[in-house]
Amino acid sequence: MPTYSELTPEPLVLFGQRLVQLRKLRGWSQEQLALECGMARSYLGGVERGKRNIALLNICKLADALSVSPAEMLKFPGD
Repeated sequence: MPTYSELTPEPLVLFGQRLVQLRKLRGWSQEQLALECGMARSYLGGVERGKRNIALLNICKLADALSVSPAEMLKFPGD
């Protein structure tokens, strides 16, 4: 029988999907979000694709730029 982790996407992918969702709710491009939070657009692209292991400090910066709590950024489907 498959384990829970085999049935669900990686946490990095889930975080990236949530970041895209929150960014698009604001009507922002990756470039706009990068400008607002002081991060490189290429780095944000990697985070959104689930290819980067984002640091807590950067989660807080993104949350601040998007006017949400850091906890809101970690609300994944099914939670």
